[in-house]
Amino acid sequence: FAELHAAVSGLPVEGSRVLPGLVLCRDFTAYCPAGGDLRAVLVTEPLRPALSAPGIEFVVDSEAQYQASQRWITRRTETVMEHLQRNNIKLLLSSVKQDEVVIYYAKLYGISVVECLSSEEMVLICEVTGVSPYVPFGDNIHGEITETAIATFCQPLLLGSERCVHIGFTSVCAFQPHCLILCGPVSSVIEQHVTALQGVFTMLQQLFKTVDQ
Repeated sequence: FAELHAAVSGLPVEGSRVLPGLVLCRDFTAYCPAGGDLRAVLVTEPLRPALSAPGIEFVVDSEAQYQASQRWITRRTETVMEHLQRNNIKLLLSSVKQDEVVIYYAKLYGISVVECLSSEEMVLICEVTGVSPYVPFGDNIHGEITETAIATFCQPLLLGSERCVHIGFTSVCAFQPHCLILCGPVSSVIEQHVTALQGVFTMLQQLFKTVDQ
C-alpha cells in the first residue's frame, strides 16, 4: 500500500483520484520525452565503473596516470550508455544515485533517468514487469539486453508543488497497478484517510482469503 498511494497536502479532499500505473514521488534526473511504448531497464549499481574491485587498492603514481584512468572511466561509461541506446532503451530506473557522467550521456542518447528508488519500489516493479535488474558489466556488454520492461507511458506529474514521475507498465501478471492520489488541506487529514483506506483494503484482503478457503 505504501508504494501505491501518494499524499498531497494543501488541496481539497475532492481532488483525490485514482491513476493507472505507478507514481514515484521524485522528479526525473534526466527527462527525454519519447512517444509510444518505451523499453526500460532497472539497475541497482552505478553505471560509472570503478577502477578496482572492493577490497583491492588502486594506486595512482602520477597526474598523467590519474588523467588516463579518468579517460578510461569516461569511455567505459559512454560504451555502457551506447549499449543501452542500441537496445532502444528509453528509461533507466536506478535504486542508486548515478554519477554526473552517466546523466550526461543519458541526456545525449535520449534516455530518461529516475534515481534513488526504494527497495520496495524496485521489488514492486520487478513483480509487475517480470524483469530482473540489468547487470551493466557482464561478460557480454555488446549483446542484446533481454531484461527490459515495457512502459506504455512515462511522464512528469505535478502533485501540488511536488514533481513526480508517472509510469504505466505492461504487466505480466493479473495485478494491474493503480495509484491513489490522496488530497487534503493538511497532512493530518490525509493521514486519517490513509489509515482508513489501508484498513479497508486489509479487511477486503482478509475477506477474499476466507472466500478462497
